Amino acid sequence: MSQTKDIPVPDIGDFDEVEVIEVLVSPGDTIAAEDSLITLESDKASMEIPSPEGGTVKEVKIKVGQKVKEGDTILTLEMVEEGDSGSAADDEGGEEAEEQEQQTEEAPAEDKKESKEAAPDDQKTKKAEKSDRDSASAGDESAQPARADSGPRSSPTAHIEQEKHLKAHASPGVRRFGRELGVDLTQVQGSGRKGRVLKEDVKGYVKQTMEAPAAASGGLGVSPMPEIDFSEFGEIETKPLTKINKLTGQNLHRNWVTVPHVTQFDKADITDLEAFRKELNAENKDSGVKITLVSFLIKAMVSALREFPRFNSSLDPAGENLIFKKYFHVGVAVDTPDGLVVPVLRDVDRKSLNDLASELMDISQKARDKKLSPKQMKGGSISISSLGGVGGTAFTPIVNSPEVAILGVSKATTEPVWNGQEFVPRLMLPLSLSYDHRVIDGADAARFTTYVGRLLSDTRRMLL
Repeated sequence: MSQTKDIPVPDIGDFDEVEVIEVLVSPGDTIAAEDSLITLESDKASMEIPSPEGGTVKEVKIKVGQKVKEGDTILTLEMVEEGDSGSAADDEGGEEAEEQEQQTEEAPAEDKKESKEAAPDDQKTKKAEKSDRDSASAGDESAQPARADSGPRSSPTAHIEQEKHLKAHASPGVRRFGRELGVDLTQVQGSGRKGRVLKEDVKGYVKQTMEAPAAASGGLGVSPMPEIDFSEFGEIETKPLTKINKLTGQNLHRNWVTVPHVTQFDKADITDLEAFRKELNAENKDSGVKITLVSFLIKAMVSALREFPRFNSSLDPAGENLIFKKYFHVGVAVDTPDGLVVPVLRDVDRKSLNDLASELMDISQKARDKKLSPKQMKGGSISISSLGGVGGTAFTPIVNSPEVAILGVSKATTEPVWNGQEFVPRLMLPLSLSYDHRVIDGADAARFTTYVGRLLSDTRRMLL
């Protein structure tokens, strides 16, 4: 007797819906447990969803571009090759009916309630609004004008703006009103029940935007970049950015223009540390775990954050209170083929060097394999960006807000250092500490890098 089983989307963190960017199996494929089924892409990372069991793929229930949430059916898996095909067909019919029933739910419950309460004269308008939404979801980019505070909109990002617009908590009528005015409803503070955006809120937002200076509205008073046809100058090739590239760029741009950055440069003598690191790796060469400089940097961050608790804090959204964190979670920037991601290692104060080295290897590989969960990208106390394996002498890393500081390290080089009697060769590590000047002043930043330098020059101090 055959047995089929629906494979659902597992826990995907705090996201309501995540886009499917790859479907990795087809009907008829034979798969094993832990084989990847689909790839999802959230705001910060991509992740592959593995199968909890093995079997034969009978039917794939989702497609590329669809947005899914926890519990949605990915596919139907046939567990045994032989069985009652009639019963399976009945199951399929029930699932298709349920799927059709789900597809009819095109609006939130509050929108349906509002539609029932609307006057008869509004019914034609409601139908027109539904048509607008259907056209937008089918790729009609003309239904979504450019935002009032943005430059000319290019077609590759039109669907992103449309998705943001539809996520606003507002009725279809208000959403259409916002589109007509070119307002991004996600930027409007709703005054209705449960934060619902009303037409009056949209009008107030437009009025406030028109009255405020250009810089205050986020435009910074800078003219948009002109559109240039580069093909006039020679042969070109256009390649779309990955979603991670685009979202990372948006986040970095936001952090750069909203956080007053200052970068403190320093150097740390890691001659003895590097010798100790090589000695540890030689002793544990059969363990498969390689201790890198980043493991020592994480340890140093714990001691430094305890000594300077202001670096382990965040401003509240209103900018009126400072939130001090009692935990020690460190983000580490990982370069992947799809872009930069910053997974967070938690409770690093409770872990040994070997534990940190092992976790770093594991989480870096997950980042490259698109298997990081959204939860693994949040909650950092401070971040580390290491370019030591690439090169360079210094750089200005961008603060990973809402954190207030990020430590960048470049390639260590041997330099002559005066010891009071003579110049001796020492391995010096360049440090670049960027910080939020609203929270941290220059003197504290200099003390922080000096303290970190002392820790790295004498690893015994990390034990204090």
